Amino acid sequence: MAKVLFLIMSGDEKFDLAMRMAYNSFKNKRFDDVKIIYFGPSQKRLTQLDGDLKNMFQELLQNKAVDSACIGVAQAMNIKPHLEQMGVSLMPAGERVSYYVNQGYEVITF
Repeated sequence: MAKVLFLIMSGDEKFDLAMRMAYNSFKNKRFDDVKIIYFGPSQKRLTQLDGDLKNMFQELLQNKAVDSACIGVAQAMNIKPHLEQMGVSLMPAGERVSYYVNQGYEVITF
């Protein structure tokens, strides 16, 4: 089986689709490993979660499927404290994506 990195960038309805696919992939063990990185508009959307999506995010975060969100974007959008309060690690997205690609992960982008 493969290892997969979900690179979630969309802040619109694609965000919801990405979260559901990542969550179901993790929950149903569709891959050897599932990791998620939030980048760009998705980071703002992350701070507005409620209902099922918030519960999915919490479960993914607790099970260490969520790798990080981009620190540069978080600072530029003035949402760094909010993401940190949520428990999201903030790191340069380019470095994290290259790390996973070099580890053999397939990247799925939304």
